[in-house]
Amino acid sequence: MILKTIKMRFAIAYSKKDTAGINIINQFRKIAFAPDMPIIELNKETVYSEDISVKTYPELKNADFLVFASKHQSKEKTPSLSLHAPGNFRNADFGGKPGKICSTSAFVLKYLFQQLNKNANEPEEIKNKYQITLECTHHGPLIDCPCCFIELGSSEEQWKDESAAIILAKTIASLQNFDKSKLRSWIPSIGIGGPHYCPNFNKIQLNSEYAIGHIIPEYALSLTESMLKETIEKTQESLSTSIVDWKGCGKSEQRQKTINLLNQLGFKHIRTNNIKYN
Repeated sequence: MILKTIKMRFAIAYSKKDTAGINIINQFRKIAFAPDMPIIELNKETVYSEDISVKTYPELKNADFLVFASKHQSKEKTPSLSLHAPGNFRNADFGGKPGKICSTSAFVLKYLFQQLNKNANEPEEIKNKYQITLECTHHGPLIDCPCCFIELGSSEEQWKDESAAIILAKTIASLQNFDKSKLRSWIPSIGIGGPHYCPNFNKIQLNSEYAIGHIIPEYALSLTESMLKETIEKTQESLSTSIVDWKGCGKSEQRQKTINLLNQLGFKHIRTNNIKYN
């Protein structure tokens, strides 16, 4: 049986106010020949660019998925290359709307994270300096186009680092080879629990058949029916599996509430410590 190739069409967006985004796009233009991957310059910061649509950016007409090239900020200022879906399960402190998340693809996120780790392992200065990590679903903008963020962090020094920006540019460029028909063994999933940066989900995304899209962190719990329904509606792949970071789901009462709700909605779940790795 010959599987039909399933190619997706991608676009890239960055803010002209974002040093890291500009750096990533500059490197992308140097290394990638991608005439079918339009690049959109945003006037606002990416997290507040709620006006992204085909009407405002006709280049998106033929795009199935949008990748935001962006800076990452943190109090710790840890050098990082990170990846995540946007949205807010609780408050909307940085764009978007409370309780609303963007559509994303668990398969695209898994593919990008694997490519990011592969690319970052080649230059020693990147491998030794930068943390490569998923982040939980957070911040805006809230848009209709399926999307994710790929970020360079976490301070001005890193935002200007061309060698790190090249790694992210290569990772984005690799989407030209993305073919869903070759990924049928992957199991689309959501992650529940754990910290903002996702050590357990990082390992699973890299070394198992589970493909994780949205991640609901411990600080966004307790889990609600509306949160689960939002992740199901906002994952492009058919979703019926959740991966639970058991120790990262709070105290025993909250853990049990999480499992009870998953059972009530007929949502299959597996704990992170029970995952079988490749």
